[in-house]
Amino acid sequence: MATSRTFMSSNLFIFFLVMATTNGQAPAPTPSGPTNITAVLEKAGQYTMFIRLLKSTQAADQINTQLNSSSSQGLTVFAPTDNAFSSLKSGTLNSLSDQQKVQLVQFHVLPTLLTMPQFQTVSNPLRTQAGDGQNGKFPLNITSSGNQVNITTGVVSATVANSVYSDKQLAVYQVDQVLLPLAMFGSSSAPAPAPEKGGLVSKGSAPSGDDGGDSTDSSDTERIRYGLIFTTMAAIAAYSLWI
Repeated sequence: MATSRTFMSSNLFIFFLVMATTNGQAPAPTPSGPTNITAVLEKAGQYTMFIRLLKSTQAADQINTQLNSSSSQGLTVFAPTDNAFSSLKSGTLNSLSDQQKVQLVQFHVLPTLLTMPQFQTVSNPLRTQAGDGQNGKFPLNITSSGNQVNITTGVVSATVANSVYSDKQLAVYQVDQVLLPLAMFGSSSAPAPAPEKGGLVSKGSAPSGDDGGDSTDSSDTERIRYGLIFTTMAAIAAYSLWI
């Protein structure tokens, strides 16, 4: 009997020891850290140029602040790959002012969270953080056919290659072209029409058309008037001599 009680006591001791050990080793829930756009892109790779642009324009800080704001409706970011930047004409980025670089980055960010299925039902043009597409300066249009999503800006056409990252606050999609806004890269205003053959009329040159005809008629009238005066005076002189 004593042996049985000892055995049961040992088992109970071991049971409570195991329970205590298990509870002590249970991992605490990992706190969800703030979403960081550059960390997302760095983890994905092949976005070095876009990350550099995000940091130099301080757009990364603004995006992170918006993502972690309680009033945020989420953000959608179209991330061009390094190959997309390499395909730009040489000197394209260097030709932009600091403000234009900010607008270029903002043109890749939508102020709302869009999932892949939502691309099929969006209303064009979409509003980006660069401005409203309705004014024709920053239009961004999306068309979707099956699993393929295309983006047009009025300057370039790009394809959404895949989803890089998504959560309840942020959706990042890879695009194969840098999205160039119409306001910055569109064709300039139409050139002034070329002058007609013969060029501009120089100062002091004789006017053409009806003005020239008026001058000729005036000269003829003067000659006739002086001729009549001379004839009249001659007739008077001859009459005086005859008398």
